[in-house]
Amino acid sequence: MIRIVKQDTLIRNEVFRSAPPQDVTETVASILHDVEQRGDDALLDYTERFDGCRPSPLTVTPKEIENAFAALDSSFLAVIREAAANIREYHEKQLRKGYTLTKENGVITGQRIIPLRRVGLYVPGGTAAYPSTVLMDAIPAKVAGCEEIVIVTPPDRNGNIPPAILVAASIAGVDRIVKAGGAQAIAALAFGTESVPRVDKIAGPGNIYVAEAKRQVFGLVNIDMIAGPSEILIVSDAASDPRFLAADLLSQAEHDRNATAVLVTDSEVLASRVSHEIERQLLTLPRAAIARESIDKNGLIVVTSNLNFAIAMANEIAPEHLELAVDDPMTFLDRVKNAGSVFLGRYTPEAVGDYFAGPNHTLPTSGTARFSSPLSVDDFIKKSQFIYYSKEALADAYGKVALFAEEEGLSAHARSARIRFEEI
Repeated sequence: MIRIVKQDTLIRNEVFRSAPPQDVTETVASILHDVEQRGDDALLDYTERFDGCRPSPLTVTPKEIENAFAALDSSFLAVIREAAANIREYHEKQLRKGYTLTKENGVITGQRIIPLRRVGLYVPGGTAAYPSTVLMDAIPAKVAGCEEIVIVTPPDRNGNIPPAILVAASIAGVDRIVKAGGAQAIAALAFGTESVPRVDKIAGPGNIYVAEAKRQVFGLVNIDMIAGPSEILIVSDAASDPRFLAADLLSQAEHDRNATAVLVTDSEVLASRVSHEIERQLLTLPRAAIARESIDKNGLIVVTSNLNFAIAMANEIAPEHLELAVDDPMTFLDRVKNAGSVFLGRYTPEAVGDYFAGPNHTLPTSGTARFSSPLSVDDFIKKSQFIYYSKEALADAYGKVALFAEEEGLSAHARSARIRFEEI
């Protein structure tokens, strides 16, 4: 049963505990090295070992995508298309242009926005298929203008990828889908193999082996973030329906045994009702075993004196998902400083953001919302700058440049400015 405590201060480590430590560093390093050395052969060996199949070819064929569209329920296909449109519309607003500053003295400076050429996206498999992750990760990359988008995702024992994944990838504009998961798939994206092109950046969530592999290849390629277990914090007043709150907490708990679900409320009565409602709903939840362990280990209801303390707790904890189930939630929004995504009101469950609304569901976890952001178009661009000085402009500035360089003890820098106008 979920714990209930009474207090007005809370630090992150009291609530969102890290996943149990696992010594995966050496295992991941060995896999990365092996794939770097042996390419497709190593990738196939690990896929056979961990996923029970040896797909041939490694990449999804056009026929498989055609069959996926035929196999998918038409109503679900329509929902995927509508969700994709919402996600695309939201992320198109994030597009930005470079700029140029032109001065009268002949100086021109500016910034260019350049899409990354090739990106790799990890889509988890295993206990569930996540076409929503395909849409959330691939559409911003497509909007940004990336030339090539490569997905890696683990196959089933027959070497197949779920139809919904293939359909979502096609709708999102993915160019290549590779039947591989785990650290070995991250290695393939980072180093390149015969079937998998080397990418410039890797994005997307995964298990601890995927996260560790991303950590180890960072620098060789860029990555979006190191994602931890999923988490939700709900701030609620006494007027909320306990059924809604329990359902929202369980929607996060069913993700992962290490997921964390927390409610902060100013009502003892509501806290008790939500606790009982969680137990009732668990009885009919298909993923009850996972959700039960998550709730029992990491679940928490905090009864606080007032909602001001609740918002302060939220800012201290910096949750991945923050629901404000209160009257007039917009009045609280400006006071929220640290959260990956904020869900406003009693009729905005986190699930609507996971699948349909448009804002991204790949979010900072483990308190990193204090300094990082949801996945966006910005993750798939880079910025470059340029400078132009006419002869006349440099003639006016070279002495100042040289003085700065000499103050730093870099005489060659100074000389490179002076030599254009003085005999040296």
